[in-house]
Amino acid sequence: MRPSAPLRRPASVLPGLWILPAVALAASPVAAPPVSLPPLLSAAETAALAQEVSGEAAMRTVEGLSRQHRMRGSTGFDAAGQLVLEALESYGLTEVAPIVLPADGAIFYGTQRSRPAWNARFAELWELDAAGARVERLASWEEAPLGLAQDSVAGEVASAELVDVGAGTHETDYAGKAVGGRLVLTSSQPEAVATLAVGGHGAKGIVSWAQNQHQGWWGEDASLVRWGHLDGFAEVRTFAFMVSPARGRALAGRLAAGETVRLAARVDAGALPGAYSIPSATIRGVDPQVGTEEIVYSCHLDHPRPGANDNASGCATILEVARTLSKLIREGRLAPPRRTLRFVWPPEIEGTHALLAGRPDLARRFKAALHLDMVGGGPETRAVFHVTRGPASLPSFVHDLAAAGAVWLNEQSMTYAATGSAAFPLLSPRGGKEPLRAEPTGLTLGSDHEVYNDSSFGIPAIYFNDWPDRFIHTDRDLPANLDSTKLGRVAFLAAATGWALANLDDSDVPALWRLQRSAALGRAATTVERAAKLDRFESENLARFTAARERALFGSLSHFALSPSGLTEEAARFFATFDALVARPATPARRGGTIYRRDPAHPGTTTTFGYSWLPDHLGTERVVALR
Repeated sequence: MRPSAPLRRPASVLPGLWILPAVALAASPVAAPPVSLPPLLSAAETAALAQEVSGEAAMRTVEGLSRQHRMRGSTGFDAAGQLVLEALESYGLTEVAPIVLPADGAIFYGTQRSRPAWNARFAELWELDAAGARVERLASWEEAPLGLAQDSVAGEVASAELVDVGAGTHETDYAGKAVGGRLVLTSSQPEAVATLAVGGHGAKGIVSWAQNQHQGWWGEDASLVRWGHLDGFAEVRTFAFMVSPARGRALAGRLAAGETVRLAARVDAGALPGAYSIPSATIRGVDPQVGTEEIVYSCHLDHPRPGANDNASGCATILEVARTLSKLIREGRLAPPRRTLRFVWPPEIEGTHALLAGRPDLARRFKAALHLDMVGGGPETRAVFHVTRGPASLPSFVHDLAAAGAVWLNEQSMTYAATGSAAFPLLSPRGGKEPLRAEPTGLTLGSDHEVYNDSSFGIPAIYFNDWPDRFIHTDRDLPANLDSTKLGRVAFLAAATGWALANLDDSDVPALWRLQRSAALGRAATTVERAAKLDRFESENLARFTAARERALFGSLSHFALSPSGLTEEAARFFATFDALVARPATPARRGGTIYRRDPAHPGTTTTFGYSWLPDHLGTERVVALR
C-alpha cells in the first residue's frame, strides 16, 4: 500500500561487471541505501510525523496536569480534564466532550462497583508540646495533598498521643498497647490497619510511613512520601496521614525511648455521589466501509499530585498524538484516516471498566487500543520503556506491529547516540540524546490495558509503559524527572502505530505476514528453550499451545476484515515448519482439571481499583477456599 523507493542499480557494460565514471566513483562510490522506515508507513508519512511531533509540547502538558491532585471524581480531576478538553478544542478534533457515567457507590458497571467522587478541602497534622502548643506541622493538604490518604473521611483530634503499632496488621502488634482514643503510627498502608486499629482497638486515626513498591531502589530514599489508600467501601471509616520513612522512623525511635508524642489532626474530606467524567475526542474516519470502526488511544488521567510520569506523561503523550495527527490532516500532509481515531482520559482501570461496560456501543467499535501509562521517565527514574503484548488468550497481530515499530525506533535512536547522525533521531531541544532501548515484552498487568484485553471485551490492547520507576506513587514523581526526547519518541511510536492500524487494508497483509513470520521464529526459539525445562506433558502442552497461538495470530487479521487469501498456502507451509521447530506432538495428552468459563452477565475483571467483585459477592472465606 505504501511502497518505498526501489533500489537503483548502476549501468553495466558486461554481465556481472559494473563500471562507473571516475568522477562519479569519487563522489559516490556506492548508491545510498534506502532510508529505513517504520512498518506500514510511507516515507512521506514518516517524515511528516517526525517533523511535527513535539516532546516539548508534551512536557508542557505534563507540567500543567501535575499541578492537580487528580483523584477520581474530584475537583482536581475535573480541572485536569478541562485542560485536556480545551486543548482538544483548540487542536480541531471532533466530538470533544466528556463521557459522563454516574458513580455513587451503588451503580455497577459490569464487575466494577462505581466509587463515589472523593474530595478533600483541608487536612493538617501537627505535633504539639506538653502544653498543647503547636511545634511542627507534619502534613498539610495545601502544601502536599499526597500527605492525606485517599478516601479519608472528616475528623478532628484536638490532642492525642501517638502509639507505634509497627505493621499493625495482626493482633500481636497491639499487645500491651493502649490504642483507644489515640493516633497510631504504622509502617503499613492505612487500608491494611484500619479495621484492627480503628475498628478493633478504637484508634482515632492513622499516621503511616509505608514505603513504595518493592524494586531495586526500595528503601534507599527515606525522604519519599508515598500515596496512601483507605477502603472507600469498608465498614470502618477513618482518616490517615502519610509521612516519609525518615519521619516515621524518627517518631518510632522517640516513642521507643519512652518519649510521649502528642499530635493534633483535622481533616475535612469525604465522598459524595459524582461521576466518572472521561474527556474524549475523535478524528473521524472517512472510509464508508470501516469509518465507524475505532482505534482508541487510552491513558489514565487520575493519580495524586504531582504524578508526572504516573500518569501525566501518558495523558500528555496521547494529547500530543491528537494534536500532531489533527494538524497534519488539516494541512494536507496526511490524508484523513480510514478508521476513526478516538482519544480517552479515564480514571485508572475503574474508569475504563465503566466506559466499556457502560457504553457497549463504543466498546463494539474499538478494534484495538493503544494504552500509555508512564512513558516519559528520564535516567533519574531508572525507567525502562516497554512495549507490552496482550494475553495469549487474545492473540493479535497488532503486537508484532507495535514491537517492530519499537525496534525501528531503537535503531534510529541508537544510531544517533553512536554516530551523531540518523535519519530520524527524534530529539527534543531540552531533552536527552540517550538511545530509547524500548523492550518488546510479554504480558504484564497493572493498568487499563488489562480491561480492554479481558475476554468480556476482547479488544487487543498494546501497553506502552515504563518500569521500574523509583519515584512512582510518591511526592518525587516530578516533571523534572521526565525526558522530553523520550516523550516525543513515544508520541511518534504511538502515532505511527495507531495511524497504521487506522489505515490497514488488504494490501498491508503481506507486510504484516512478514512481521509475524520473523517474530514467530523468535517465539519458537523461546518455546524450545522453555520446553527443555519442563516435564514431558508440560513440554508437549507448551509446543501445542505455541503452534496454535501462531495460527490464531495469523487468523486475527480477520478482526480487521483483512483477507490473507493469497498467502494461505505459504502460511500452511510455514506453520508445518513451525510445528517441527517446536516439536508439536501429533496427539495431545490430557489431564483432568476444573475449567472456569466467563459469565457474560458480569463483564470485566474481578479485581479493580478500590473494589473486588468476588469477595463482595461470594464472601472472603469462599474466595480463599476457591484458591
